[in-house]
Amino acid sequence: MPTKQIVFASRNAGKIKEIKSLLSAYEIEVLSADDLDLPEVQENGTTFEENAKIKALSAAQESGLPALGDDSGLCIHALNNEPGIYSSRYAEKMGGYPNAFSDILKRLEETADKSAHFSCFLVLAFPNGETKTFEGRVDGKIVKPQKGDNGFGFDPIFMPDGYTQTFALLSEEKKNTISHRANAMNAFIEDIKNLF
Repeated sequence: MPTKQIVFASRNAGKIKEIKSLLSAYEIEVLSADDLDLPEVQENGTTFEENAKIKALSAAQESGLPALGDDSGLCIHALNNEPGIYSSRYAEKMGGYPNAFSDILKRLEETADKSAHFSCFLVLAFPNGETKTFEGRVDGKIVKPQKGDNGFGFDPIFMPDGYTQTFALLSEEKKNTISHRANAMNAFIEDIKNLF
């Protein structure tokens, strides 16, 4: 039985499953925001790191346990790194991801630069207010939607550098070795092995 606990400040079932799987080898029990009935937190930061820190600090202080917050999004270089920290809110505002894809492709019609990157920041916070930050990034380009059975969000229009398929077509195993979240998680896991 795991004796070490960490709170993952999220209600996203896919992210929670991924984190639990990654930390199970280290006998760390992952508790979600829902498990502990934590209050909703307003993400009013201006960067991925600030939003991740807001979530992590709130969860750590509410639970009395170390907590992990994450924030991530798609940054399209020709669009001044939009939608960035507003990625999911932009998709909601557009009425869903398919509409967001169409809007992005239309806005990129006049430019040859289709480069983009996904960014992820993980922040580990402790009840005493101490924090540690881990960053992950994957570069690629925007393409017409390639719908597969994998991925979520903007994955159908993002093709990572060195690949001929979008994140939506890559296997879960492959995506989890190259993605922005995987890169941030690898740095976090190296650190947490020393912590626990």
